[in-house]
Amino acid sequence: MTLIKRFIFISMIAGLCVWSLTVKPFRLGLDLKGGISVVLEAQGTDDRPVTNDDVLGVVDVIRGRVNAIGLTEPVIQRKGIHQVIVELPGVHDIDRALALIGETAQLTFHEAQWAPPNIDQLTDDERALLFDADAPIVYLTDTDQNGGTIRRPLILTNTIIRGDQLQEAFPGSDSYGRPVINIAFNADATEAFYAATKRNIGRPIAILLDGVPISAPNVNEPIQGGRAVISGSFTTQDVKDLVIKLRAGSLPVPVKILSNRLIGPTLGADAILGGKKAAVIGIIGIAVYIIVFFRLFGLIAVMALTYYTLLTLSVLKITDATLTLPGIAGLILTLGMAVDANIIIFSRIQEEMRIKKHKDWLPALTIAVHDGFSKAVVAIIDSNVTTLFSAMVLFWLGTGSIKGFALTLSIGVLMSMFSSLVVTKWLIQAVLTMGWVPPSALMKWSRV
Repeated sequence: MTLIKRFIFISMIAGLCVWSLTVKPFRLGLDLKGGISVVLEAQGTDDRPVTNDDVLGVVDVIRGRVNAIGLTEPVIQRKGIHQVIVELPGVHDIDRALALIGETAQLTFHEAQWAPPNIDQLTDDERALLFDADAPIVYLTDTDQNGGTIRRPLILTNTIIRGDQLQEAFPGSDSYGRPVINIAFNADATEAFYAATKRNIGRPIAILLDGVPISAPNVNEPIQGGRAVISGSFTTQDVKDLVIKLRAGSLPVPVKILSNRLIGPTLGADAILGGKKAAVIGIIGIAVYIIVFFRLFGLIAVMALTYYTLLTLSVLKITDATLTLPGIAGLILTLGMAVDANIIIFSRIQEEMRIKKHKDWLPALTIAVHDGFSKAVVAIIDSNVTTLFSAMVLFWLGTGSIKGFALTLSIGVLMSMFSSLVVTKWLIQAVLTMGWVPPSALMKWSRV
């Protein structure tokens, strides 16, 4: 590839980097964007203690619910034996978040019958005449003709279907445009539901979520096909959240919310501002140092480092990587590694110039640049590859912000190698062969 083609190539990449940085915002983590952090604890009973599989099941179900609402880089990880940490960047509705991740979401269908409105006033003997005294009674909240709220008692008998027998759930609307949930059962539940509706014509089928009735439609005819509609006083958001819970499944055990805190974006804004100031000060200090010690080659290195910065930030945006405070630390670390690589290269070039016995200075420098890069490559690749392996291990074994640090470190290491071994070399070769700098000035300011 000729120098002109190389220059066009790196210029096109730089243009794409600038374009990507202007058309798309960064994805920020919880420490920069703000959000919600919740600590949950799996609850057991004397008869059924919490097992390791229960906690793993809680993690899987919560992850499925959170992923369904499309959050960016949520953190869902186990803490200790029975606890789970959930961090949701960008979420500020804490009540909805707690309801979404903390409710068991156990859906059940029951054969039922409407109880007398005055059932609370009946004696045990009077109740025994009407129904089984041990049958549970629940109250369905409904709306009367005047818009008021009424509680209608329901007597539950047999459980027909459980939530784990659902095959699918999706939102819909009824003939009046009201939000409903459409559900479908598996083969076993389809047969059981058909049999239950066949023997309960004229009576309700109660639908309970975590033991609370949400709907109790009367059966007009046997229902075949394994499909049903859950209707009630739902808003569109209620339907969406319930569908998410049903699709992800119910939690294997109840969970208790030990703590929850809303992290505002103010801390993140201060951290970003402080990070920008630190980055600017660091970059200026690095640029001054490398220009003072290596002069013209130092200026070329600064150009390559600017290219590295553009390239790294654009890759983070294109890959939708989440930027966190540890991630920013990883970027600054790789910037130092990129500077170190350039210093190694220039030191090798100086050594080669000292041993060259060529009578013409410019050809000797051209050869020294080639040999210096060739001998520096091994040292640079060795140091960067070991760092890359460390980052891979951190990403594999780490969680949350550790993964963010490992990801930005990996991207930064790869981009720093490209900028130092390719961009810096092409820029130096262009200066030496294109005649952009007179030989006398090149000899004076190259310091080799």
